[in-house]
Amino acid sequence: MQASQPAFFKQGPKPLTRFFLFSVLSICLIVGDANFQMLGPVRQQLSVLLYPLQWLVTAPFELLKDTSTFLSRQAELLGENRKLHDAQLLASVNAMKLKALEAENARLRQLSTVQASQPSQLTEILYNGRDPFTARLIVDRGERANIRAGQIVVDASGVVGQVVRVQPMTSEVRLISDRNHMVPVQIERNQLRTVIYGMGRDLPLEIRNMSSNSDIKEGDTLITSGIDGLYPAGLPVAKVNKIERSNAFARIYCTPLAGIEQHRFLLILEANRALTPYPAHASDVVTKQKKGR
Repeated sequence: MQASQPAFFKQGPKPLTRFFLFSVLSICLIVGDANFQMLGPVRQQLSVLLYPLQWLVTAPFELLKDTSTFLSRQAELLGENRKLHDAQLLASVNAMKLKALEAENARLRQLSTVQASQPSQLTEILYNGRDPFTARLIVDRGERANIRAGQIVVDASGVVGQVVRVQPMTSEVRLISDRNHMVPVQIERNQLRTVIYGMGRDLPLEIRNMSSNSDIKEGDTLITSGIDGLYPAGLPVAKVNKIERSNAFARIYCTPLAGIEQHRFLLILEANRALTPYPAHASDVVTKQKKGR
């Protein structure tokens, strides 16, 4: 006799029955959702309820992805910034070189104009003289280029100095600003003759022993007088910028017209030859040609 199962332990329908029941229900839901969108609202509600859980699960991965993207982008930006900075520096250097070349070409054109009108040789400054108490330059022309002591050195604006020592390949030029270097000059405006002296490197030139009532004014241009037989007449030398008339003799300070400390190339005038008047500073005024005595 088969024992009957107590009501307490009854588990409902049999497993096979439940299988067929849920299968039919699933098929009905699939067909109904596919044709009539029956589960759309339910799905939306569930997505809203499950969104916080979904965000918590995916947040670490999104944060890791965003961090990796940020770091890689930062590295790219730093590399691009470094390249742009290097390119800017290179462009700035090239611009400065171009500007320097343009300025040098302009000076060479001015020198070529002077050279075309006066016999001369183009020379390049090598370095300043080693003695700090003198104003001298070393240039790259010497005995092999037929340079002789006493020749005058000029630039496109005026007198620079005088060759005082010659070597086979180089020469030493004493600047007009050298202490106690004398240059016989005359005032271009009224032809009044005097002598201008150097006071040292980077210092103004000075006219000494001229009476206070002399006809000389600030702004007057001084040119070589040619009376010494060394400096050809008519070369611009300096411009008067300050006059002190407190004593019997005036103290007159002048500024050299030549760019003594500014140029790389100069002209050495040929010696013992008649020269045409030198063009005045910043103008095309031509003074009357004179011969050195």
